[in-house]
Amino acid sequence: MKKYNLTIEGKKYAVEVDVNDNIANVKVNDKSYTVEIEKEKEPQIAKVAKPTPKPAAAPAQKPAAPASAASASAIKAPLPGNVVKILVSAGQAVKRGDTLLVMEAMKMENNIMAEKDGTVKAVYVEVGRTVALGDALVEIE
Repeated sequence: MKKYNLTIEGKKYAVEVDVNDNIANVKVNDKSYTVEIEKEKEPQIAKVAKPTPKPAAAPAQKPAAPASAASASAIKAPLPGNVVKILVSAGQAVKRGDTLLVMEAMKMENNIMAEKDGTVKAVYVEVGRTVALGDALVEIE
């Protein structure tokens, strides 16, 4: 039983409350009351028919070179994600540490950098492309 000292409109009340399920035994200034507590009705959940999804037209994308087809000099995706920026093109000279492209994975942008000095032989992806772990991104010779 919980005890409370309440002041309502300047009057003081000593209140004791004991609740079991939906019945409360309330004692106010040594006078006892039995109070029934109405349980809230659980909201009705309406069933809604799921709309049948229409297959989305896939944007035309050139396929990324499969990891097995790319040479050892290819820079591969270190994690799955989306290509958001491409900063190099075929024939461009790059130095080790230059950013080649930017991928977004788990809402973070990741710079994909050149691992060595060389010339970009091929770019296997384009902006908006989703790549898997190990997909070839850029080849440097």
